[in-house]
Amino acid sequence: MTWITGPLAAFDLETTGTDIETDRVVTAAVVRLELDGAVSTERTWLLDPGVAIPEEAAAIHGISTEQAREQGVPAALAIEEITHAVAEVLQAGTPLVVMNARYDLSLLDRECRRYGLEPLSERLGAVPSPVVDPLVIDKHIDKYRKGTRALHALCAYYGVSLDDAHNARADAVAAARVVRRMGEKRQSIGTMPLADLHDLQVRAAAEQSASLQAYLRRTTNPTAVVESAWPVIPRS
Repeated sequence: MTWITGPLAAFDLETTGTDIETDRVVTAAVVRLELDGAVSTERTWLLDPGVAIPEEAAAIHGISTEQAREQGVPAALAIEEITHAVAEVLQAGTPLVVMNARYDLSLLDRECRRYGLEPLSERLGAVPSPVVDPLVIDKHIDKYRKGTRALHALCAYYGVSLDDAHNARADAVAAARVVRRMGEKRQSIGTMPLADLHDLQVRAAAEQSASLQAYLRRTTNPTAVVESAWPVIPRS
């Protein structure tokens, strides 16, 4: 049995922006997919992030400040529940699929610290693992394919349906289905032990960051710095 022939869990956040140090979680989902791709369990959250949701973020995920305030769970309570749910997945040894894990898991870490909650890494006693990141894996196995590597593009490339992009549940489900398809297409990935796959992504993410940093320094910003840590950016 390989990781692609067993259950997968997936985690996704929709947020107020793209800065892990200052932005907040608006919606979240943790889902479990069986071998046939069906969702067997799921949890979703709508939070009141405690700050105004910028119009550009609301335009992407569809949650306004007013809706979040009226219908959302207090952020501290929801962040505790989300972190507990993710910890349970990893403690059970189930692969956790996170598209662009460096962002979602780092933001979750910062949210825990903001509210005085125990961060995921401390609950686990180690960096979260095993994490499976479709973005990192796709860039590793197909380095020179042109075009965006956003989730909608990966879904199109690997033949996976994505009917409600930027809905946390829909994105989590699609990411898990995409990464299973990747593993089926590339047996060297699909048959790799999870610990080895996790370590491969740590190295691949660092290499991808170094490559992007070199490109930016060569073309637009001589002092550009691209974070290399994965799946969680350490707090500075």
